Amino acid sequence: MLRTVLRSLGLTNSVRFSSPSYSSTNHQRECRSAFFRRWESTQPARGDHGARFERVSCKLSWEDLQALCRRERLVCKQLSVTKSNFNDYEVEYLCNYKKHKGREFFLVKWKGYMESENTWEPLKNLKCPILLHQFRQDMKTALLQANKPLESESLSAPIVSFLLQRAKQRQKLQKWEDLMNQTCKQKGHIFVCNEVDLDGPPKNFTYINENKLGKGVNVNPVTVGCECDDCFSQPVDGCCPGLLKHRRAYNGSRQVKVMPGVPIYECNSKCRCGPDCANRVVQKGIQYDLCIFKTANGRGWGVRTLQRIYKNSFVMEYLGEIITTEEAERRGVVYDKQGVTYLFDLDYVDDVYTIDAAHYGNISHFVNHSVSTN
Repeated sequence: MLRTVLRSLGLTNSVRFSSPSYSSTNHQRECRSAFFRRWESTQPARGDHGARFERVSCKLSWEDLQALCRRERLVCKQLSVTKSNFNDYEVEYLCNYKKHKGREFFLVKWKGYMESENTWEPLKNLKCPILLHQFRQDMKTALLQANKPLESESLSAPIVSFLLQRAKQRQKLQKWEDLMNQTCKQKGHIFVCNEVDLDGPPKNFTYINENKLGKGVNVNPVTVGCECDDCFSQPVDGCCPGLLKHRRAYNGSRQVKVMPGVPIYECNSKCRCGPDCANRVVQKGIQYDLCIFKTANGRGWGVRTLQRIYKNSFVMEYLGEIITTEEAERRGVVYDKQGVTYLFDLDYVDDVYTIDAAHYGNISHFVNHSVSTN
């Protein structure tokens, strides 16, 4: 049993590797992490029934706690640590390569352990095909750029440094990807890809799933809804669009049929219809798998679709911080000097508010000009 205050920082999709040769009794690691030294120096407490307790940092990740349990041979059901998987080690990333007498060896960073505890492992011990494939691709790229033979038996220091940075970059991008998908919780999945440079997630940007109201902004709550049982085949008084003297914006396939510039009124929480109503499209969120990728022409990040999208289909909503026009004017001066802007005026009825997606937004923040059309 482990008593701890835990804030999970999210799980990553590395591959588990298990071998009897890596039991804690046969493979004692001499170098312990700083936090583990502190744990060892603390006299363990005992519960009323003889259960052992460990004092741990309140910000340790789920994986670090699992590693601690395995080191101390502690069974913890909450962390899925049992006697049968005490000897499981998880590959976090690969950071070096060498070949000796025709055998390939990889320097492994183990999840939950310091880099000083990395070990060289033969290829046969590694059961992580995705990480191996990525590492080989990165190594090939680095060797070609350095004009080195692809069959090199060892790697130079600059190449090793590049591979280490690339591995850490992939980790950061994966965590960012996971965070975005946890935030949006919609059918379409967001992927992140950067094969151009070593840039990680953008700084000073928070991914949001709904607009953030800025200072001095008030949005009136919805007060009316339709009385339709079936908004498409049996609309009552023209459904929500009809109540506002407009026609329905979508066809039966949930594709837009009105001209650009015409407002779209969807059903809402006050309506009788259910969540499967054909007049609920934008509120369903992104329905297609999309990829945020680093462009190779120096234009920063861009977005591409991983699925076929038919004409007039909804793709994404432009989200950000809703601010007053006065605040937008002030920020616009700063953005003009920086040569970039994410301001979008909400001016259909009155030019009162503006959406600023510079620091708060969704995937629409990364949509870029393709330069060449499809």
